[in-house]
Amino acid sequence: MTTVRVLVADDERLLADTVALGLRREAMAVDVCYDGDGAHERLSVNRYDVAVLDRDMPGRSGDDVCRWAVRERPETRLLLLTAAVGVYDRVEGLGLGADDYLTKPFAFAELVARVRALGRRTAPALPPVLEQDGIVVDVATRTASRDGRPLGLTTKEFALLHALMRARGQTVTTEDLLEQVWDEHTDPFTNVIRVAVMTLRRKLGEPAILHTVPRTGYRIGR
Repeated sequence: MTTVRVLVADDERLLADTVALGLRREAMAVDVCYDGDGAHERLSVNRYDVAVLDRDMPGRSGDDVCRWAVRERPETRLLLLTAAVGVYDRVEGLGLGADDYLTKPFAFAELVARVRALGRRTAPALPPVLEQDGIVVDVATRTASRDGRPLGLTTKEFALLHALMRARGQTVTTEDLLEQVWDEHTDPFTNVIRVAVMTLRRKLGEPAILHTVPRTGYRIGR
């Protein structure tokens, strides 16, 4: 698994919020909206790895948003949701340029698997286990250790460490961390990253390996 930023757009608010909550528990950064116009606006201003779009939404339809995104946001993978179960409907949906298609009702585990698979297609392949300076991050089991000692990270702490480990010792800016690990509702002027870094640094222990780069961001390395 890699850190994935996802847009969920569905006019069934309970479903959209439930899907978003579940994906966040899988260490993904998720934004939510409830109509096609909102989906279009967010896709216009944010970079998403995956967009989960209901086909039948008020305002712009999911189909219209999909057509636009295929043309204007080719880096974003598109998963269409619909209550229509016929073969023609699936063929039509994929014909719009969507990368995948899922009918309602669906098993949440299948949705997670499909979002993960699409997310992997937006970024260079990474090894399933990242290792650096005694830190081992297993992206399949979402576990991390240092010198053989389990770190016991929360979902956000794991996502933060994963984002830093992917950089291979290079500095990751605070802006990039906000985009990769949090979501659009996070105020960039809050201390949410600083607090998360502080708790992660404490769990990593000594000698210090998570460093602050003044006025820029953070990096992992000796």
